[in-house]
Amino acid sequence: MLKTITLGLALLLALSACQDGQYAASTRHLAPIPPATLALMSAKGVSPADPILMRAYKKESEIELWKRGADGKYALLKTYPMCRWSGQLGPKTREGDRQAPEGFYAVTPASMNPNSSLYLSFNLGYPNEYDRSLGHTGAHLMVHGSCSSRGCFAMTDEAISELYAVVREAFAGGQRAVQFQSYPFRMTPENMARHRQDPNIAFWRNLKEGSDRFEVTRAEPGVGVADGRYVFDAGDEATAGAVARKQADDERQVAALVASGTPAVRLVYEDGGQHRSFRETMVAAGGGLGQVSRPEALAAGPREVAVPAAGPVALAGKRDPVRGAAALKPTGPGGTEAERQRLLKIFAAAGADQE
Repeated sequence: MLKTITLGLALLLALSACQDGQYAASTRHLAPIPPATLALMSAKGVSPADPILMRAYKKESEIELWKRGADGKYALLKTYPMCRWSGQLGPKTREGDRQAPEGFYAVTPASMNPNSSLYLSFNLGYPNEYDRSLGHTGAHLMVHGSCSSRGCFAMTDEAISELYAVVREAFAGGQRAVQFQSYPFRMTPENMARHRQDPNIAFWRNLKEGSDRFEVTRAEPGVGVADGRYVFDAGDEATAGAVARKQADDERQVAALVASGTPAVRLVYEDGGQHRSFRETMVAAGGGLGQVSRPEALAAGPREVAVPAAGPVALAGKRDPVRGAAALKPTGPGGTEAERQRLLKIFAAAGADQE
């Protein structure tokens, strides 16, 4: 009977993924900010107590950490590679869809979990007001350690230890909530042009409004919700004008890219992705990341599917070549498929699917 209970608990833990249970207390949540990061803060004229803001990009698999300086403007402090995110580009809409959320979220002191089953974690606050207004469901969407995701951003234990410490010190300095901006990709004219026929493009254009305001002002955008979309504080007349000029310039660049023949595409993932540095690390070291969820999905890489100017996106049929930063390049006889099989073995050795 005891053996059965033990096996049942082990299975429950394996299936929990992003659902952070409370485990035996440790002191890992008290780890200091690493000296190199403290030195970086000092060089940029900011302190651990100064407010922070984070920006995540799925396609690029990165999280940016920004610090607010004495002038009230945020400056980029550091960029962290994501070890794993799951799902596709696009928002999370329902429980169990494996989607990492996109939108504007608030991490509060209550969001911090020092006893996470995934080393350390903090909750993004999904569903937020926007998600709830559309009836979106789900819970326990986290930034955490390890390299396994069921809708979360997995950063490795080492990276989450540092991020957790930075967030903790910002709260200790008086910050009440950390804005977490989550995007499908960097909101550049090229990305907007290439993804112009994606079913999520209207939502992404709405996200870009908030991104543009931050890019222009380097100040945290005020975020609200009205009529099923995000709305952003326009600021004073000068700020509103500067944001409008940036948006107009970006739209001109998008139009020029389309006119020059930039194709409309949709990226389709087997199940999310990871930063190329982790793939390179695993290839070089033959593993070492611990638990990796769905390694075969990572090895496959995303498909870049051409989208016609009108009509539905056709995903059936012959698989398109893998392209982009995660593309597997031919390495001799057998080419891409041989490399794909080699990577599959490496990822499988690093950790079988635990979800």
